[in-house]
Amino acid sequence: TSMPEMVAMFNGLGGGASVLVALSYLYKHAINQGSEMALHSLLGKDTILTLVLSILIGSVTLTGSLVAFAKLKEMISGRPIVFPGNQFVNLLLALGAIGLCAFLIVSAQGESVVLSMWVLVGIAALLGILLVIPIGGADMPVVISLLNSYSGLAACATGFVLQNNLLIISGALVGASGLILTQI
Repeated sequence: TSMPEMVAMFNGLGGGASVLVALSYLYKHAINQGSEMALHSLLGKDTILTLVLSILIGSVTLTGSLVAFAKLKEMISGRPIVFPGNQFVNLLLALGAIGLCAFLIVSAQGESVVLSMWVLVGIAALLGILLVIPIGGADMPVVISLLNSYSGLAACATGFVLQNNLLIISGALVGASGLILTQI
């Protein structure tokens, strides 16, 4: 009877693992190799893109899944929790995350890399909470399957960062199957 909660937690942990792997890769390859060079000079723009996608999608998945878990376990109300301007705040957070991703890809260097990555984690985590909290308990299976897809996409992006074909393929399969299940 607790299967949806377990799947929600599983998705969240998968997203969180993707964030941790991406951050550790960043610390290992960029921060330790030189703080004076721009991040895109050290790693390449394609690697940075997959890093920020892994962090962005993984953080949204982690916190969104934790909210879904809490709603299903009745730790918080299963009813939609909304506040005035919720969608506007979500839009601002999404635009801020996209702008921060662009900054990291194009011109981040030195200490701004570390700060920007942690700000991105924070914005994405808050976005994950605010995207799931207004959804009622009856729609939780759909949210969980969408978060499952997000977890797969984060894993796929992490696979590109690590150049691990198995992680890329399995993440893409989980992402695609989650999207199909969400659509159904």
